[in-house]
Amino acid sequence: MRRSAVYWLAIGCTLVAAVSVVAGAYRSSGRPLPTTLLDFFQPGSQPNGEVVYAEFISSGNCKLCHEYQEDAADAAPTVIYNPWQGSMMAQAARDPLFYACLAVANADAAFAGDLCLRCHTPGAWISGRSEPPDGSALTTADRDGVNCSACHRMVDPVLKPTSPFPDITILSNIDPLPISPGGGNFILDPSDRRRGPYEDALPLHPWLPDSLYYQSAALCGTCHDVSNPVYMRQEDGTYELTLTNVVHPTADKYDMFPVERTYSEWLESDFADGGVDMGGRFGGNKTVVSTCQDCHMPDTSGKGCNVGDIPVRHDLASHEFAGGNAWVQDMVLNLHPNDGLDPALLGAGKAAAVSMLQRACSLEVTQRGNHAIVRIINETGHKLPSGYPEGRRMWIHVEVRDDALEVIEEYGAYDGVSADLSTADTKVYEAKLGLDEAVAEDAGLPPGEGFHFAISNVVIKDNRIPPRGFTNEGFEAVQAGPVGATYEDGQFWDDTAFRLPRGADSVQVSVFYQTASKEYIEFLHDALPGNPPNEELYLQWALTGKSPPVEMATQTFFLDPFPDGDANGDMRTDLLDYQQLMTCETGPLGVFVDAGCEPFDFDVDNDVDLRDQGEFQLAFTD
Repeated sequence: MRRSAVYWLAIGCTLVAAVSVVAGAYRSSGRPLPTTLLDFFQPGSQPNGEVVYAEFISSGNCKLCHEYQEDAADAAPTVIYNPWQGSMMAQAARDPLFYACLAVANADAAFAGDLCLRCHTPGAWISGRSEPPDGSALTTADRDGVNCSACHRMVDPVLKPTSPFPDITILSNIDPLPISPGGGNFILDPSDRRRGPYEDALPLHPWLPDSLYYQSAALCGTCHDVSNPVYMRQEDGTYELTLTNVVHPTADKYDMFPVERTYSEWLESDFADGGVDMGGRFGGNKTVVSTCQDCHMPDTSGKGCNVGDIPVRHDLASHEFAGGNAWVQDMVLNLHPNDGLDPALLGAGKAAAVSMLQRACSLEVTQRGNHAIVRIINETGHKLPSGYPEGRRMWIHVEVRDDALEVIEEYGAYDGVSADLSTADTKVYEAKLGLDEAVAEDAGLPPGEGFHFAISNVVIKDNRIPPRGFTNEGFEAVQAGPVGATYEDGQFWDDTAFRLPRGADSVQVSVFYQTASKEYIEFLHDALPGNPPNEELYLQWALTGKSPPVEMATQTFFLDPFPDGDANGDMRTDLLDYQQLMTCETGPLGVFVDAGCEPFDFDVDNDVDLRDQGEFQLAFTD
């Protein structure tokens, strides 16, 4: 009998009895929701069922033929294993941030960790080593995370004329089939047959070509759309808990609570609709990029294998999988010195992440009167930033300098020693989740914003910048609409005005990205005091620079002389200027009625109102 919904129903009572064991002794506040494995069921391949899966081999076996080796004759390197080991795909099951988060997830909702482990170590999950769902049953080999064998045994859940012939049988043994990519609802080949995009490949191991699936974004979407199946979307757009110990009523991710929507964000962008010519910004050998692979596994020239007479390909996908994480690699090296990791490769992975972040946005600075206008342009195929929301953020840092280059005003200051960010005077791009009153009462936690992602059912904030092709209707349809921010259809940039004090001569503007905020790390530590993974993360965070921010873009802009309530240009803000202010129409009117009122528009909103009059009083000289 396959591990289908029927199987889960049969064992549900046993799972309920185990809830208190999984929640653990480190619970400091609240109480776990009485969920079971059944509540987190996702369609696709299942462990412990009628279909038996051959063991997923370690990446060390693949290294023999696919590690870097430059051919002296044509200088065509093998670009498979080495960049993969430096990536977060390879470290997904070593990441201490993941394990601290996993512990809190299990404490908030029993067995929630099963949903996490299936994507962070799919080979272990399908082999039954995700139980218990805290990762304690994982082997050293399982720490390979998203390794070669797991990805290259994935089967397209939609049978196509070009699908490998064995897929007919494989798919007929899956019940239920996934509705759409997401939540780790993958289908894996039970046999150890590797798959990939090349029809002419002749490897030494069993091989099945499947170019359509392995070059499609849908493959990546399998794990890069994450939904919480314990919730059901209501007609009014809210999310209510389903009855515990049941499979989600529809198994449709868009009926579940959205945790991550990276794939869906891409799906509603211009990149999905034929691609975008980025002029080589991404994509290696390509200028027009469309799929996830085009940017995160850019085409390069090289060989896929270092054994035998292998052709040089110019569409060989570099397996660097660069994202935005240039910090966790340091913690991984500290914690796993005996796993055969090469520090140089992880260093290269960090460098690739920094490079990706620096290509992810463009920065434009202009001046409008007594304000610097900072525009951030999203160059990616999804929101900026995207992915897992908790602790992940991007912000604007501005230093205003006088003609002696002394800083006379600062916005968005970050203290690298304390890891404190001044958030009140700048714009922070982020998504924040939380609990409504009903779920908070069930969980014994306060309602509102928090870091309890496994039980969150409200999006409190999401001002992340959308990609090219954004429409409000399209993003609302995939549960990715802005919250607490407004973007017009087609807008893939955002503008922020920063007030310039008198004496300003130039501004230096930077955009920073941070993997994990201090607030998030402290939450993970304080939520489960004494729990080893959470204590370990806190220590490593302190030892490795406290998730040091990465500078994505920076620009120095020299200012023109500007009015600052000084309408007559005598470098004073006095009664003569006040007389001019009194002739200006007050708003909000949307546009100026009287000429000469621009010096009094302190907040740059195209009118002169009570707020501007208050600013004038602060600038008043005598």
